Amino acid sequence: MTLKDLVRPLPGLRHVLMLRHRILFRSSAAAYWERRYTHGGTSGVGSYGDLAKSKATFLNDFVRGHGIKSVVEFGCGDGNQLSLADYPSYVGLDVSRSAVESCVRRFVDDPTKSFYLYDGDCFADNAQLFTADLALSLDVVYHLTDDKTFEAYMAHLFAAGKRFVVIYGTNIEISDVAPHVRHRAFSRWVDEHCPDWHLEQVATGLRSGPNLADFFVYERTASDVELEGLRT
Repeated sequence: MTLKDLVRPLPGLRHVLMLRHRILFRSSAAAYWERRYTHGGTSGVGSYGDLAKSKATFLNDFVRGHGIKSVVEFGCGDGNQLSLADYPSYVGLDVSRSAVESCVRRFVDDPTKSFYLYDGDCFADNAQLFTADLALSLDVVYHLTDDKTFEAYMAHLFAAGKRFVVIYGTNIEISDVAPHVRHRAFSRWVDEHCPDWHLEQVATGLRSGPNLADFFVYERTASDVELEGLRT
């Protein structure tokens, strides 16, 4: 047995420590992201460099190809990914006040973009003020470690999409990850709770694989007459 083996946490202890960290994170997820942005953090590597460019290419082509007139995003982050987007009309929501303020400043001269603070516990869009042709979730679902938060977020996301919902993320349960990450097989939730939606396509991301993110494109099931009404 080596010294490394002696200091390595036992499997059971490691699980307990991870569970403890995750419980602490669940109670303050919004605070975590607020601290991250206020201390100079960003939305992460997925919103920069080649990953950001590949997402922008897919989404811009999708918006143009499907005649999307409006986009709402649940989790706009610091706005770097959005800076590469070409959307006719956009509304971004985020749990971090600092992230929202950053986006407001960054796009202050762009009348096509609006931003709001999102709190899943205080969000009831009965008047459908935050609906759009396309509802977006990019690199967000696997950060929803709390079941209640996940349920509310998914319900709000799919209620906001008039025609399409695009989720960029993993769709598999993976154990032993960071406390602020929880990979879920979210398609099971959609199948169970969103009977009016179907998975139209899965497009591979730039770095695809068993535990890496892809594009999951959901389309609302409706008659041609209903769809034509949504487009007008």
